[in-house]
Amino acid sequence: MTTTLPAGLVAGTYTVDPSHSEVGFTARHAMVTKVRGSFSDVSGTVVLDEDASLISVTAEIAVASVDTRSADRDGHLRSADFFDVEQFPTMTFRSTSVAPTGDGWTVDGELSLHGVTKPVTMDVTAEGVATDPFGNSRAGFSAETEINRKDFGLTWNAALETGGVLVSEKIKIALDISAIKQA
Repeated sequence: MTTTLPAGLVAGTYTVDPSHSEVGFTARHAMVTKVRGSFSDVSGTVVLDEDASLISVTAEIAVASVDTRSADRDGHLRSADFFDVEQFPTMTFRSTSVAPTGDGWTVDGELSLHGVTKPVTMDVTAEGVATDPFGNSRAGFSAETEINRKDFGLTWNAALETGGVLVSEKIKIALDISAIKQA
């Protein structure tokens, strides 16, 4: 299948710009609502070949940079009940294979979180290309996937009197990445 990509997307290594990117997640809370959060400390690369085919994706996230707009909840997420940032300070992703789709790619890779590495598939879309005011060539990418947090040893929960649990097992992950082409 041929991928339809934005004009101007060219071969090279693109480095994630953390100040213009977001790695977000959504979890069900108390079985009645969704809580959203993000990680602000992210780095990584996207590598494209001569015909702008995606070759590889890498990412590293400082888990302590979690932000859900609640200091108490963020502290709990950093604790040994969840991420245990003292023992497991980073989350990483490394692509293992890439297949083109209509407007992007299906990227298979290995997600390492909380000392556990599992295969994950992400749907990646090329969002556009622009030259910023500083002369940098920027490319935008978005990606989505869903994981089961228990697969990564994140098992803390609390039963609710009305049935169900406080935190869902399924976690949706969404990335909006601005990446700068390296010389």
